[in-house]
Amino acid sequence: MLKEDIIPAKGDKLIHWLAPVVAFVPVLMIFAVVPFQNGALLADLNIGILYIVAITSVAAVGVFMAGWASNNKFSLLGAMRDVAQVVSYEIPLILAIAGVVLVAGSLSMNRIVEAQSVPFILLQPLGFLIFFMAACAEVNRTPFDLLEAESEIVAGFHTEYSGMKFALFYLTEYAEVLALSAIATTLFLCGWKGPLLPPFLWFLIKVFAVFCLIVWVRSTIPRLRIDQVMAFAWKGLLPLALINLFITAVEIVALPAGLPW
Repeated sequence: MLKEDIIPAKGDKLIHWLAPVVAFVPVLMIFAVVPFQNGALLADLNIGILYIVAITSVAAVGVFMAGWASNNKFSLLGAMRDVAQVVSYEIPLILAIAGVVLVAGSLSMNRIVEAQSVPFILLQPLGFLIFFMAACAEVNRTPFDLLEAESEIVAGFHTEYSGMKFALFYLTEYAEVLALSAIATTLFLCGWKGPLLPPFLWFLIKVFAVFCLIVWVRSTIPRLRIDQVMAFAWKGLLPLALINLFITAVEIVALPAGLPW
């Protein structure tokens, strides 16, 4: 973090400086609506899910700013890959969350946890699988780390960054992994609920488990090609997400007295 902060001579200096901040702040804002235990959250929004969906997409703007401001072909190519990947995987991610919203009957993160008499991962196993794979793509972890593929485009949008700004981009990536682990815990794993241990400790244990799962996937699966990543989103995850949403909606309509759980 103490290394020299180098700015490309022909790059846009202001945008080059702002890009890491624009990428980091939205990720930090996600934690405002995540309940660590009953009522323990900064903002109990009744539209918390919509807030999360909107905020998670903004970080990609910072990445594109970094690629554009660096005046480097590798950086710009990495940024363009990130935008394409986020657009492709945001749709299955939202549809997976929509299935949870239908079952819980609320957009509030706190109420979704309260609605889980059983973990929604048991009621929405396909939804959780879709959410998890789309989340791995959102945070650009292997096998979806095409925007910084060292063997193809040096370091992608990181190429012209050094010092504290480079460290801030790395912090953003891991903060986003932590944020999506917390969201997965809240939506599918009953959040803070659990026997014996304090609620906050249960929440941390579940978040840590999801975080470790993402790291394990990163360590074991090789990087995909760009065409494979795009095809997996549009031909694989999107149809599965639509099927999952349709089945969930049919179950709710067919059982007007309420779902058996």
